Formats: sequence, structure tokens, C-alpha cells
Amino acid sequence: MNDKYDWKKKREKNAYLALEDGTVFEGVSFGAPADREGELVFNTGLTGYQEILSDPSYAGQFVTMTYPEIGNTGINSADMESRGLFANGFIVHEYNEPSNWRSEESLSSILKRLGIPGIAGIDTRALTLMLRSSGTMKGYISCSGKVSVEEAVSKARQWPGLDNQDYVKKVSVKSAFEWDKDGALSSSWGLCDKLPPIDCKIVAYDFGIKWNILRFLRLSGMGVKVVPAKTSAEDVLAMKPDGVFLSNGPADPAALSYAIQSAKSLIGKLPIMGICLGHQILGLAYGGQSYRLKFGHHGCNHPVKNLETGMIEITSQNHNFAIVPESLPKCIETTHLNLNDSTLEGMRHKKEPVFSVQYHPEAAPGPHDSRYLFDSFRKLIGR
Repeated sequence: MNDKYDWKKKREKNAYLALEDGTVFEGVSFGAPADREGELVFNTGLTGYQEILSDPSYAGQFVTMTYPEIGNTGINSADMESRGLFANGFIVHEYNEPSNWRSEESLSSILKRLGIPGIAGIDTRALTLMLRSSGTMKGYISCSGKVSVEEAVSKARQWPGLDNQDYVKKVSVKSAFEWDKDGALSSSWGLCDKLPPIDCKIVAYDFGIKWNILRFLRLSGMGVKVVPAKTSAEDVLAMKPDGVFLSNGPADPAALSYAIQSAKSLIGKLPIMGICLGHQILGLAYGGQSYRLKFGHHGCNHPVKNLETGMIEITSQNHNFAIVPESLPKCIETTHLNLNDSTLEGMRHKKEPVFSVQYHPEAAPGPHDSRYLFDSFRKLIGR
């Protein structure tokens, strides 16, 4: 009998998730037969699991999907948001084989191929409620059958976690490259019939950049050169760009002293836009402070208020850290505010051409309310 219809086999719990507080969830392995530590977060998106898994910002984390049915749409090359999958593990309630005309590979297949554990049959509602109540926790997924429950709990507790850890160096490119020089990737993705001509050039720092960010920068008429995270400000200025973009990325912004120093050196010299981790790096470069959120923001339905227009944007978000607004100097003003918990979602310099947002205006997955920000960056450059 084909495994996908073998309901008896699905009921045989052959894997488990152990949390640092001693809680253990039994489940069924549908990914790689591997064991891995990770930080547990939950994502409230109804779909978009491929874009989530291929977002480098999830490096070091176990992603729990709150939507119960996952796998139906499969995996395809067009919807990848980076060169691979970066999450440490994937947790779902019910895994389904794909039934979609765009599918090129099953979710199970790509997880196995890339060595990432996936566990199904988990009560994701109970797990999500635990994380909301207790906060983000460290965990250990065991799908190999070689680690005891006691060992797994101990390994979860001993894992250092993401605080004060530089995960950007794990996901950033090793050498610079020009994004989509011929327009093949952006145009074939269905965003437009014909790309606009390039009338300005920017440098984008890759702290874990998503491809849809690069697509929208290009759609705004910008030629984009992507550089490694540790590229110095001096090297960037030597490229003579018209602007600089600071990307999203994983883990703790306070651990990125080299990125903070580069941002400090670039402020006042070129127009700058930052997203997510790039927003946090700018906040620290201004002299502000960062802090860890209780369970982070992960999903496609976070309401954000634009304080300039009064409009409400429904946004896509993925971060565990935020900037303390009161720690910022008076030259920085708040532009966007989270309506769920009043956290800082956007800021800009009052004198210099610099702005940033904590959320993801490129979505993928998510709503399109905030795409105007890429055009705002283009107008800020002014060429």
C-alpha cells in the first residue's frame, strides 16, 4: 500500500518534539530522518509555507504552522525566496501530499533532500498556546529514532539559542553579484510583462535577503548589486551607488557589530532603506536599544498604522526582536506602529534620507498593502 494512504502507519508515532521545559509532543516524521535543535516559533499564515521555509530569517528556528493542513500545494521553483531552505525544522498538524498543477516536488521530498526534519501529527493549537503563554522556547526534534526523550530534553536545554548569536554569517552570500541582470527572473515570475529600464543603481546588503525584495527593487527601476553582510562601508562607497538597502535576516541584531558599524558609516552619505533586521540594525546604529519579543511576530495578518496617512496596512512579519522607541535620538521619528502590541514598525531620519520598516512590504507570502515603500525608496534617491 502507498504510504500516503497508509492511515495505520500515520498513527504510529515515530518522532517527537521535546521542549526545554520538559514537555514532549509525539508525532510522525515526514521530512529527513534527522535530529536538530531549534527555537520554536509559530506562524499564523494560512498558506505560503514554501516561502516561509525558504526565508533565511528563519535560520535556527522550528516553524510551527497554526493552519492545520499543510503540503497540499507542494513545492515549485518559482516560489522560492532564496537559494534553499533555512529553517531548522518544520512542525505541522496534518501533512498532505500535493495536489496542485504548479507543484514540482512534494514538501516531504524537499525536506528529505535538504536534510531538514519535519514532524506531523502534532497538536499545533496546544503548542501555539504554550508559546503564547510561556514565550519562545528552545526545542529538539528527533526523527532518527536514536535519541531518547530524556536526552532530547537535555539537548534542548543545553542549546545556546539565538540570543547574542550571529546567524547572518550562516545565510549571507559569499561574494557579490548583480540581481537578475537580464530581467528573466522578475518578468517570468508574473509581476509584470516588461521590466522598466534601470535608471539608478543601489547596493543591497545580504543579511538573509528575500528574492521578492530584489524583485520589487528591480521593478522600481533600480539595478541591484547584492553584497555579503560583512562588506565594509568603504567598499560600498567605492562602488558609487545611488542608494543602499539593508535587508532582513535571522537572529539577534545586537550580535552584528560589523553591520551596525557599516550602517553608522553610511548614514548621511547615501539614501538608505531597511527592512526587518535592516530596520533593527539602523536603530542600533542610531544608538538605540533592541529587545526580544515574548513570542515574536510571524504571519501575514499583522495590522500596522501609518502615522503620516492614518491608513492601516495588513502586513507580513517575521522577527523576534524589536527596537525600543524611547532609546532613539530626537532626530528619528516614528512612522509606523503595530496595532496589536504598539511596537515600533517604522522610522525615518528627520534630516537625512534614511527610513526603515520592521515588517515585510515585499510579502511573499502575505498582503500587498505596503509595496508602495519600494517606490518611496526610489523617490528618496531622486534620480
